Amino acid sequence: MALTRAKKEELVARYQEGLAEAEHAFLVDFQGVDVPQVTELRQRIRSTGGSYEVVKNTLARRAIQGKPLEELRDSFQGPIAVAYTDGDVVGLAKALTEFAKEVPVFEFRGGLVSGQKVEVEEIEEIARLPSREDLVAKLLFLLQSPITRLARTLNAVTRDFAVVLDQVARKKEEEG
Repeated sequence: MALTRAKKEELVARYQEGLAEAEHAFLVDFQGVDVPQVTELRQRIRSTGGSYEVVKNTLARRAIQGKPLEELRDSFQGPIAVAYTDGDVVGLAKALTEFAKEVPVFEFRGGLVSGQKVEVEEIEEIARLPSREDLVAKLLFLLQSPITRLARTLNAVTRDFAVVLDQVARKKEEEG
């Protein structure tokens, strides 16, 4: 069934609002993936805060004109879906690479991370990075560690002083 002009304009507008404005995006070839598998993939992507959209290539190319995703313009051929997010790119990459391992026909066509084109080989490297939450936790630990040591040292001085005073008091009591 052919799309009407109004429906095409609606799709271009939706693509412009979503995937064309996304900071991070991955293009995937989903040919050979069945509906239950795609449903599972969509759930995984949503759990990372991302979105998944099967696109009409001509309309998608029109929507991404002048946007960072235009760097991947040549990859919009054949059956293409775009997984995109403005949030955690590592979580999205992990969800997609795990799914690609489970479903071998699912293939990456390219990606965009922080407005920079990413090759297919680099997507797995991105997926191996620690998540944003892990990095924040490590940073907080590293920032907190010197402060904790300083507090322990300062407490040790007062504690040791109190112990010495207590020992002096006991010795004076014993002496008389």
